[in-house]
Amino acid sequence: MEREILLLGNPALYEISEEVKEEELELLRPVFEDMFDCIRGIRRDYGFGRAIAAPQIGIKKRLICMLTDQPRVIINPTLEPVGDELMELWDDCMSFPKLLVRVRRCRRCILRYRDENWQPQELLMEDGMSELIQHEYDHLNGILATMRAVDSKSFAMKK
Repeated sequence: MEREILLLGNPALYEISEEVKEEELELLRPVFEDMFDCIRGIRRDYGFGRAIAAPQIGIKKRLICMLTDQPRVIINPTLEPVGDELMELWDDCMSFPKLLVRVRRCRRCILRYRDENWQPQELLMEDGMSELIQHEYDHLNGILATMRAVDSKSFAMKK
């Protein structure tokens, strides 16, 4: 089911999410599918979208669903930067689909998480994928890309 995505300004987007407990996994399975449906809906309506964090649909859990080369459920992620290299880029978000924000992100990071079967996973994320996971991880901590803008002129509207 395609749920409503909370928009910029909604106070719930600024709250810190709680860890998922293993015993909650079965109850959350329908939420995984709803999150993937939201990604597909944003792609249909706006032409972008690779991942969504649970807080964006009002669920305060440390949960991300990513739809890139394969569907990926990311539970209780942690990020570790690799090196000091940063990149600067225009970031978009499902919670403000017509706005771009210029941000700086780590070029590489290690993502550790549990998958939908509660198995531990580890991935090296680089470049665009590194930016993507940092963006979604920020959502779990109540941080939006607008709060990471390079400066006061780092905003642009999409056509």
